[in-house]
Amino acid sequence: MRIAVAGGTGISGTHVVDVARENGHDVVLLTREHGVDLLSGAGLRRAITGAEVVIDMSNPSATSTEEVIGFFAGATRSLLAAERRAGVSHHVAVSIVNVDAAPEEYYAGKLAQERIIAEGDVPWTLQRTTQFHEFSAQVFARAVVGGLHVAPGGRVQPIAAREVAERLVALAEAGPQGRAPDLAGPREESLAAMVRAYARAIGHRGWLPPVPLPGAIGRAMRRGALLPGPDAQIGRQTFAEWLDALPNV
Repeated sequence: MRIAVAGGTGISGTHVVDVARENGHDVVLLTREHGVDLLSGAGLRRAITGAEVVIDMSNPSATSTEEVIGFFAGATRSLLAAERRAGVSHHVAVSIVNVDAAPEEYYAGKLAQERIIAEGDVPWTLQRTTQFHEFSAQVFARAVVGGLHVAPGGRVQPIAAREVAERLVALAEAGPQGRAPDLAGPREESLAAMVRAYARAIGHRGWLPPVPLPGAIGRAMRRGALLPGPDAQIGRQTFAEWLDALPNV
């Protein structure tokens, strides 16, 4: 099967490409490096010609609510329009467990993406997941106040990006099913403890003071509103196992 992957060079997209190829599929990358602009649609129709499935793993570089919504809405509409013209029969996308509990910034963009996919006429599958283990590295890099790294608090149940990729490729192979069961990691973790553990693993020895994560997302994370429900399917690799497997640690 020919699978086109939007955002196939990112953290999670790379895993999707690897798993799809390991499963014997012909993979096409929809990235600027491969001559495709998702927002303008340049190169898109040519790239997806002959593809049966598109898996959208694209992400914006922007962080403001307006810019993130603009990216996800524009890229999704562009993809769906090109898929209709090219005869693609299945659109697969990933979102966040309980994303509607904190509709701002990145989460607002994901909500907009979900609505556009559900209202479109290309058969679709949507997989909501909890945060990836790599979330610890992202928070460590971004949570800096006055040059000091800090450790935002929150309740999370992280999952391995590789396991998400395995699920997405399996969903692509199975055909459209709408909203798939939520997917979460094997156990709840403290975000602050994850950030500190990651920092120590990469050799950072400085103080990481605890801070509250701001905004609606921070409030939702602190009260556990972004944790999976009892019907979620559970992954295998724990955060500690992921940390132990990091290269050069």
